[in-house]
Amino acid sequence: MVNATKGLFISCDIPMAQFIVKMNASLPASQKFIIHVLDNTHFFVQPDVAGMIRSAISEFRDQNSYEKPT
Repeated sequence: MVNATKGLFISCDIPMAQFIVKMNASLPASQKFIIHVLDNTHFFVQPDVAGMIRSAISEFRDQNSYEKPT
């Protein structure tokens, strides 16, 4: 019998993948969103977390961006 799970495929570079794994690990078991890690740069996650992942990545990039002093 075939079991199908609806989800979202994420492809990213290794540092961003590590950030996503860390973000998933920091959540309680009931809120973990990674369904399957396909390899170092590809994930299958729950479809309803796309916005949460995008906002966390955006915030992370803003915190780690260099701004030239004026």
